[in-house]
Amino acid sequence: MAGATDRLSRVFAVRHGETEWSLSGQHTGTTDIPLTDRGRDLARRLRPILSAHPFALVLTSPLARARETCALCGLGEDATIAPDLTEWNYGSYEGMTTAQIRAAEPGWLIFRDGCPDGESPSQVAARVDRVIARARAARGDVILFAHGHLLRVLAVRWLGMPAGAGQHLLLDTGTLGVLSDYRGVPAIRMWNAPVVEGFLPGSSTGDLR
Repeated sequence: MAGATDRLSRVFAVRHGETEWSLSGQHTGTTDIPLTDRGRDLARRLRPILSAHPFALVLTSPLARARETCALCGLGEDATIAPDLTEWNYGSYEGMTTAQIRAAEPGWLIFRDGCPDGESPSQVAARVDRVIARARAARGDVILFAHGHLLRVLAVRWLGMPAGAGQHLLLDTGTLGVLSDYRGVPAIRMWNAPVVEGFLPGSSTGDLR
């Protein structure tokens, strides 16, 4: 679990761009599908903000949609594959929509119930805790390229909250979050921020440096 620190730590968290399954609402865990053309465009819009930023550590999920987003942001050559950033293993629910799952399991919520033959919230929390420890040990800013459910868990674990609290954070494709600290207390500086004409709402490139 993340703890307090006496130095400013920033972790930039990028959810990969749009895919056909993110459009259809299908749960995409280990299925390795590519970005759509719009997904590639969303990733390219982040490039002016991220490619010139000095990151001490660049980590990406091994799945193609995250790796391609990383490359289109101009950071592919600096990236290290981090298996712990792989999306939630949806097990029997892979490829299904929430409506399809709830037809058989009314009221199902991934952050509470997990997935049969897949991962529980605690198992995902254990993975992201390792990523957080790795980020905290880095000497400088860190950037992660990963997935919606995984990053929602990572953000709340950064705050020291249980994995289930991820249900309260929404995260769209092709967006950026920044995890930081407030006087030694883990905090979220920015979340689910889209790029509009090369800039993030309420921020400039300089603000992120």
